[in-house]
Amino acid sequence: MNFEEVISQFNEIFIDVLENDDIVLERETTAKDIEEWDSLNHIQLVVEIERHFKLRFTSSEIQSFKNVGEMCDAIVAKLQ
Repeated sequence: MNFEEVISQFNEIFIDVLENDDIVLERETTAKDIEEWDSLNHIQLVVEIERHFKLRFTSSEIQSFKNVGEMCDAIVAKLQ
């Protein structure tokens, strides 16, 4: 699975979890860019992403992500 496939699936997860059909994720997207992406929703997003891709992040990985692109890159690496 490549970056474009992962971010496309991320976009659907974000739309579902945050209940906002207008979300369009970019590599540089952060929580500051999406009004609904608060700390509680962040946990829900991580849980849903882990479930969807059938993988787990460590807490240090989660804390190190600076943007959506880094999260997607981590998934691509884990799925190889």
